[in-house]
This record gives sequence, structure tokens and C-alpha cells, in this order.
Amino acid sequence: MNHLQIDYPEALPDLLQLTAREFEAEAKMAMAAKLYEMGKISSAVAADMLGMSRVSFLLQLSRYQVSTMNFDPDELMNDVDLPH
Repeated sequence: MNHLQIDYPEALPDLLQLTAREFEAEAKMAMAAKLYEMGKISSAVAADMLGMSRVSFLLQLSRYQVSTMNFDPDELMNDVDLPH
């Protein structure tokens, strides 16, 4: 697997009341959640990237205000039978 290095202020983990390791795990999860939310990666790819199960990844998404249900509005309207 490839690696990504990101510079961040040394004090940032302390400001967030996290250890450096916790902050880095949080940053990876936030990136995976956002890529999933944008439809760029699947939940399986995100989970693999994080070294966790797909179910664990999906259960974590609510912490990032990301829905596990990504619907295209037009597709959803086609699937819903609205009264006329």
C-alpha cells in the first residue's frame, strides 16, 4: 500500500486532546469518510484503507455526519411512487 505524509502543527493533537497516534488515525478516518461521501471510493475500499471491517467503517460514519445511504436524487425520485 502507498503512504501519504501530511505536515501538521506539532500542537494540533494536544489542542484536540488527542495523542499524535489518535490524531493521525482520526485524520485517516476523516479522509476515508469524505472520499466515501463524495462517491470516490466504496465502503470496502475505505475499510481496507483503514485496516478495519466494512461494517466497522460504516458504523463510524455517523461521527462524521456521513450517511451510509448515498442516493442520487434523480434515481431516488424514480424509485419513489409519489401520489399525484
